[in-house]
Amino acid sequence: MKDAIPEMVQQGRSVPMPVGLLTGRRTWLRRIVSWSTAAVNRSIDMLPIGRWLHMRIQRALVLTPVEMPLVERSRGLHGMRIAFLTDLHAGSFMNERDLRRIFARVAQQKPDLVLFGGDLINTRERELLLLRSALRELSPPLGMYAVPGNHDLFWGKDLGLWRAFLREHNVQVLCNDGVRLQWNGNPFWLCGVDDLTEGEPDLRLALAGRNDGEPTILLSHHPDYFFEAAACDVDLTLSGHTHGGQIRVRGKAPLHHSKFGYEQGWFVEGDARLFVSRGVGVTFLPIRIDAPPEAPILTCVAPQRNEIEAPAEVAAQLVDSSSRV
Repeated sequence: MKDAIPEMVQQGRSVPMPVGLLTGRRTWLRRIVSWSTAAVNRSIDMLPIGRWLHMRIQRALVLTPVEMPLVERSRGLHGMRIAFLTDLHAGSFMNERDLRRIFARVAQQKPDLVLFGGDLINTRERELLLLRSALRELSPPLGMYAVPGNHDLFWGKDLGLWRAFLREHNVQVLCNDGVRLQWNGNPFWLCGVDDLTEGEPDLRLALAGRNDGEPTILLSHHPDYFFEAAACDVDLTLSGHTHGGQIRVRGKAPLHHSKFGYEQGWFVEGDARLFVSRGVGVTFLPIRIDAPPEAPILTCVAPQRNEIEAPAEVAAQLVDSSSRV
């Protein structure tokens, strides 16, 4: 087996660390901001207006149908359906009944694979318990897999309880780890990395065991990790974290969570694709403006033979579709 990591990555291409009050490495200032926003979050959740606002958001939830164009080497995955659930933020503005209803809707789509993109909890470790009955709604044939998000790491003492709970409910955690799955006899590598800002992501470990040229899907909570993944022959990266801005004014989000502008929808670099979901839940305030919640259902689509000759045209179509999401 050849080294699955290209020479350019061995030379040190790595994603720059985001910085700021709302992102970046954990500092005392960020802790104070997080504790303050959590207090506001919990207070609003106790008020009738908070619940009313959240019900409005949940009614806007869409199970976005998304076509994932495959490169030639991945055409064996044609027809595979992936449900991508990220940024649930269980707890504030998201109770057990909400989650059960959402997961039941996802189950009706009959996905072959269910992937969780992190931030399952909001501000308390015990919020994991709200997912118990909801997870029973899902039983995809290829299984369920998850990566941690910044909230899971920031508000949890460590990932031990998080991992144990998910394992008990048939969800495998891929934190700098990977696994080989098969779709109709065609193998592919599914892997995940730790959160960029609160954890220690290591793509080399996540890709260890991957065969040279094997189709690869990567879970990364923070979309900026695509900068590194795109250089590693990763076909598809799935991310969340941004909430699509959560509040957008004239098409722009006042708060930026991505150094590269990866806010929502499709992004392309060479043969590598990134899809950024707006996510299911909210944080801080139960308000979304021009960024409705979503649970994307991705369908892998093999290219027609004449499309293989024009990869630039396919990339242009992907970029154009991102502006419509």
